[in-house]
Amino acid sequence: MWTVKQPSKIIFGENSVNEFLFPKKCLVITSKGAKSRGWLNYSGLTNQIIFDDVEPNPAIETTQKIISKFQNSDFTHIIGIGGGSSMDVAKYCAFKMNKLKIMIPTTFGSGSEVTRISVLQIDGKKTSFHGDHLLADISIIDPFFIKNAPINVIKNSAIDACAQCSESFDSKMANNYTKFLCKTAFNILETAIITEKYTDLAYGAMLSGLGFGNSGTTLGHALSYVFSNEGFSHGHALAFTTTVAHKFNNSQFYERFKKLA
Repeated sequence: MWTVKQPSKIIFGENSVNEFLFPKKCLVITSKGAKSRGWLNYSGLTNQIIFDDVEPNPAIETTQKIISKFQNSDFTHIIGIGGGSSMDVAKYCAFKMNKLKIMIPTTFGSGSEVTRISVLQIDGKKTSFHGDHLLADISIIDPFFIKNAPINVIKNSAIDACAQCSESFDSKMANNYTKFLCKTAFNILETAIITEKYTDLAYGAMLSGLGFGNSGTTLGHALSYVFSNEGFSHGHALAFTTTVAHKFNNSQFYERFKKLA
């Protein structure tokens, strides 16, 4: 028997965020660059309550700070906009504050917008929280955001997504449905990287998130946390650890992943 879990509503497409009618009372959780990069203007979120101080590899203390600061504010939804860090913080805070969740990825690799996972640091070490209460109510995936992203962010995110779906395909928890999603995701991501058609990464990363979100990652991700805890970017660490893990596990993705990494 298989159980597949995903957000109640997934919206995908160019300009989907710009065209979405957001609730009137929201708390927006994001990083410091959100305003300067034009994310809030494009999304029409400038008049909402905004917390824009999420750090890379966020600590659980950041969620505690947000909850303490805004627990008496009047809002119905929490919107996470940014990379995996911002969305993971937003999902965790929304769960703790009993608010509806809207997730908007601006980098395409973590898959956090469609998973029931939130990764936060506790005492300097990455810790994964899992549960249905962390699933977004609405996920909006808009390839627009990749257009002005730095190339190193694009590549690190893409390698993260490639690692997720290829590890998940090999997982003992995988089923026919997740294998289909993961294999399709890898094919899309691989082609997007090779052809430099980076807007396609948004679709590949979404499928990867739906796949690994229901069957988990494996050795490559487990090994990468050691390096992430030392300050290495997640994608950079996975370029090495997932390559080694795929070789060890004799994965069908070993040669293809190694060429991309």
